[in-house]
Amino acid sequence: MSAALVTGASRGIGRGIALALAGAGFDVVVNYASNLAAAEDTAAEILRRGAKAALVRADVGDAEDRARLVQEAHDAFGGLDLLVNNAGVAPNVRADLLEATEESFDRLVGINLKGPYFLTQQVARRMIDAGVRGKIVTISSMSAYTASVNRGDYCVTKAGLGMMTKLFAARLAEHGITVFEVRPGIIATDMTGAVKEKYDKLILTDGITPIRRWGTPEDVGRAVVAVATDLLPFSTGQVIDVDGGFHLRTL
Repeated sequence: MSAALVTGASRGIGRGIALALAGAGFDVVVNYASNLAAAEDTAAEILRRGAKAALVRADVGDAEDRARLVQEAHDAFGGLDLLVNNAGVAPNVRADLLEATEESFDRLVGINLKGPYFLTQQVARRMIDAGVRGKIVTISSMSAYTASVNRGDYCVTKAGLGMMTKLFAARLAEHGITVFEVRPGIIATDMTGAVKEKYDKLILTDGITPIRRWGTPEDVGRAVVAVATDLLPFSTGQVIDVDGGFHLRTL
């Protein structure tokens, strides 16, 4: 059985990825920041799918927590074949670019960008030492290239993840470790619940996405499984858009 670490796996996209991986034969380290009940529910569903689950509470934005997360993940399953950098946060307040605070910027950079950057470094070192031809997938967002002037800090961190993917893909290829970025579009989760009415109109009426439906965490999970099960053996550094075609420029 292969083993995967999914950060932010208790809810939303992370949960969808964890369950999809369990269905594909992966034991899963379920990382969560605070919601133990949600993490336990995800773990129970993983078990129902015939895989093992290990719960690890850790803040990926904290260096000591990152180190402990990697150690506990290895203690649980003896090593990792896959890292999925999924954990991320939105700004507490959607502030205009000219009014946004350094406090918000620092918080988002620490969790959304610095966290996965150095977590990837640690996991990659372990994979190399163990001779594992592993895979690393980072979940970013269509905000990597779509300017939202009331959450600039979020957009900047997601754009940074795109370059992070390219850097690690270039560095790790010689070790047989492939690296991918999965870029979700408008996905039905807790994070998008507050803007459901707005996006219902944009998707279903205005056709902002050629595929006229909301995305689901399961859609993202399937993309991760494709990478995890080695369906893309001659690719690395690739962006996989899971966005209903939003990235297409149409007239």
